[in-house]
Amino acid sequence: MNGEAAVVNDPEDREGPPAPDASGTPFRPAKTDPLLQRAIPVAKELPGYRTPTARRDLLAGVTVAALAIPSAMAYAELAGLPAEVGLYALLLPTVAYAFLGSSRQLIVGPEGSLSALVAAAVLALATAGSPEALELAGALALLVAACFLIAWLLRLGWLADYLSRPVLVGYIHGVAVVLIIGQLGKLAGIDIDAGDPLPQLVELGREIGDLSWTTFAVGAVALLLLIGARYKTPRLPAALFVVIAAIVASKALGLDEHGVAVVGEIPPGLPDLQLPSPGWEDVIQLAPAAVGLFLVSFADEMLTARSFAGRHGQHIRADQELLAMGGANAAAGISQGFPVGASGSRTAVNDSMGARSQIAGLLAAGAILLVLLFLTAPIADLPKAVLGAVIINAAIGLIQPAVWRELGDTDRVELAIAAVTTAGVILTGVLEAIIFAAGLSMVDVVRRSARPHDAVLGWVDSLGRWADVARHDDAQITPGVVVYRLDDRLFFANASYVKGRIQEALRGASTATTALVLDAEAMTHIDSAGLHALDDLEGTLDADGIALHVARAKPPTADRVAERLNTAQFHGTVRAAVQAATRDEAAARGG
Repeated sequence: MNGEAAVVNDPEDREGPPAPDASGTPFRPAKTDPLLQRAIPVAKELPGYRTPTARRDLLAGVTVAALAIPSAMAYAELAGLPAEVGLYALLLPTVAYAFLGSSRQLIVGPEGSLSALVAAAVLALATAGSPEALELAGALALLVAACFLIAWLLRLGWLADYLSRPVLVGYIHGVAVVLIIGQLGKLAGIDIDAGDPLPQLVELGREIGDLSWTTFAVGAVALLLLIGARYKTPRLPAALFVVIAAIVASKALGLDEHGVAVVGEIPPGLPDLQLPSPGWEDVIQLAPAAVGLFLVSFADEMLTARSFAGRHGQHIRADQELLAMGGANAAAGISQGFPVGASGSRTAVNDSMGARSQIAGLLAAGAILLVLLFLTAPIADLPKAVLGAVIINAAIGLIQPAVWRELGDTDRVELAIAAVTTAGVILTGVLEAIIFAAGLSMVDVVRRSARPHDAVLGWVDSLGRWADVARHDDAQITPGVVVYRLDDRLFFANASYVKGRIQEALRGASTATTALVLDAEAMTHIDSAGLHALDDLEGTLDADGIALHVARAKPPTADRVAERLNTAQFHGTVRAAVQAATRDEAAARGG
């Protein structure tokens, strides 16, 4: 049959499409916001902003700041930078995202997974805590910002739709293990020189005889309090209370005189605004890490933002998020900070406290500003073991056994990808593991496409439709007719497989077959290899005396298939196709 596909009307398909608008299309895009609101989304909230909302945002902002201060200092230490750098990374980056981000709840700042990546990149080129390390960290933030801004210019926000959840699950849990192992030395009061998790454990075991019991007691008590608060009072900023108590105890008991390492003096005031200027060789060496940080940060940020937006019926604009995260990291780079990303824990607190706009983020930045100006002196007495406990507690919060059970129940291959990613993060490093796991995800995509779901159909009276005979014992099969449904596109990766499956369906028929009905409703795309496979199939069927009927094919697939096949008949429904095949067979017998 050549030319347009002839579609037969049938009771199964009576409801027509919606009437098109004046443009000739039934699709109508969402109303476009004014330019100011698209460029600065928070501006949309200002006209209707009232006192009750402001009260909730203030409470949320102060609570977020209380949670962020100790964790940001801890993550700065994890990245091999002075503790105050973590506070700097909470200031301008938060302001930048508050103005540019499309999420109303998301909070950005230092994060454990990103800090581990920063440490791996920066400490390979400079000594921890040195001015060189600080400059390299700022340069790395600018490189990450450049990656985000290039992706924004190229409109690559759609990449967020292809981020593999198993890779993210495996990555997060691998990072959690790495973070916990990396802080054991701080809790024990032992200096660990090794940079990778397994060597760190080996060195810790070798040096365990030098354990500082005072330091261990301080860290263990802090960790127990944090873990207990996580389950008993999850909405309270327990980390802040533990940090304040640790500072008071350290000052009163003189813990630094008993061998307990403390943070030391933190310079008061705001960070200087300056562009880092490392050598080009260092920039080139940092570039791969910047790309890795971009991919990890974007994946985590989109997952977090969409999760919370979905709870309130809000929409996240992926391209706008690229711009916002680029701005946040650029702000970190010029204000003596280091790469920042989305904070799931602080975002959760922000949402639970009732924040519904980024004004809460601006208020949180204001609280950080007050701390930097007036409250840095007390922080000098904070034991580093407490910061280690804060990181370990945060890492424990990243571990979610239920997610692994869900992956296992859904697909064993996805579970394997997540497990390989976790093991890779621990054994080979974060970047290498992500690259390998992403490759596994691509292989899995090809595997799924190459073996699409299909079914042989029969009529089920209780359902009033054609359904999979393997799932419905009462399905009625029309003698002489095989109804085959493909639940995917037909293209080069699966064309041979599908053709073989149709032959298997014909061989498995309980009666001699005179007609094949191909249910093509889900066949949304067909390429040249798929057309060639159908052409070959038509020739084989014709040689065997089997008529080919195509049901429910939709343009443009229907048009392309109709132009290629010569003898196939096209129908609007499976029922119409089966009826036509039965009539043709009856007519052939009568003749």
